[in-house]
This record gives sequence, C-alpha cells and structure tokens, in this order.
Amino acid sequence: MSYSRYVAIGDSQTEGVGDPDGMGGYRGWADRFAELLDAAYPGAHYANLAVRGRRVGQIRDEQLEQAIALDPDLVTVMAGMNDLIRPRFDRKSLLTDLDIIFGALIDTGATVVGFTYPDIGGIAPLARPLSPRIYALNDDLRTLAEEHGVVLLDFELVEATTHPLVWCDDRLHLGPLGHDLVARAVADALRLPGANDTWRDPLPPAPHASALTAESGWAIRHLLPWIGRRMRGTSSGTGLSAKRPDLLPVVL
Repeated sequence: MSYSRYVAIGDSQTEGVGDPDGMGGYRGWADRFAELLDAAYPGAHYANLAVRGRRVGQIRDEQLEQAIALDPDLVTVMAGMNDLIRPRFDRKSLLTDLDIIFGALIDTGATVVGFTYPDIGGIAPLARPLSPRIYALNDDLRTLAEEHGVVLLDFELVEATTHPLVWCDDRLHLGPLGHDLVARAVADALRLPGANDTWRDPLPPAPHASALTAESGWAIRHLLPWIGRRMRGTSSGTGLSAKRPDLLPVVL
C-alpha cells in the first residue's frame, strides 16, 4: 500500500523536541519519517499537529477534528505519556479518549499507527515507581489496537529503546538517535520500500557514569523544574500551536 497524505498528532515526541533542526526549531521522528515516505512515494504531503505538553484529552479536543479535516490516508498517534507521569493519573479517561481517537481515525479509512512505550524506569531510575503504569498502559494499547485495526509499534521489549544514547539528558524526550530510530521503525512497520528492521539492533555500551552523580544532576536540571511547572499549573506547551498545521509537500 502506498501513502500520499500523512498527518501526525500527539505531544512533544511527535513535535520533535530533543531533535534540533539547526534553525531554532525541532525536526523529530515524524519529520524524519515523512522524508522516508516521500523517498518511497515521491510527492507525499505531510502535516504535524502535535504540541508539547498535550495530554490525550487535549489531543482529542484540539487535534483530532483538524486531522480528519485534512483527509489523510496515514495518521500516527503517539500520546499518553503526559497523562501517565502525573500524580493523579486517570487511566479510564485516557483509554476512553484513545478509544475515540483511534475509532474516529480508522472510520475515515486511513491507516493508523500507534505505539507502546519503553519502560521509563529503565531510562531514569527515579521514575521506576511509574513502571507498573507503563506496562498496564501498554497492555491497554495492545487491546485497543487490535480492536480498531491500528498498526501498533510495540517498543516495550525492544532493548534499544531504553538505551541512554537514544534519549536526551532530560530522559523524557528522545534525542536525535532516538528520533531516527522511531522514524525507521514506522517505515518498517508500514513496509515502505527500502525499510528494514535494523532499528531493533542493539546499540553499543553507553559511557559509564556515577549513578549518584547522574541522578542528582538529572533531578536538579530536569525533575525539579518539571515539578515547579506542575505546581504553577503551567505546561511546556502553553501558548504554542502546531508547527506544521497544513498538509504540505514534504519537500517544499
């Protein structure tokens, strides 16, 4: 199957945070995948409606209708982590919103791609108490994907997805290598011409660092500011809009 109208919805990962484009913005896995798509099917069009900090309910309210209006034949949906990491995690509401998002997109006739998550406890030891939530959410995502006919990229058991080289210093966002991995994984899942499964290959050992030094530094630079934003009721995406709201040729 070929695709010519690709729309990405989601949060900071899909927006591309962690993968600087060299011009003050972000590239990201969705941009990288769009380039692979255009290489396979020249003339492909692409829109990215994702905005950092958005939870699943916000993605449903702000991005779903806009995505459908663009009449895509391919949609990627990466969402849920911003809900999961909050103290008051409402799993039932998250699943209800994801069910609606998947169902509405599938009903358009588009191919829909979803994702499970790697265990963030394997990336940031201080986040290990959240690991049970990750595993439970991934099981729910597998069920929803099967019910709706969503193409699911199951990252949970792929060792490379928890490798330190794949993540930024904040351990919440993919780095350039991670964004490249996800782009290649989506191409493989959709069997694009030229795609392969090398994204699953193990990565070389990461440089060793003192665990105490690494964790205390991470908490000071990233965890405490995040907690501060939550206490103020603000988000990293406050006041921001989609970087690519229109369906445009990948190569302008």
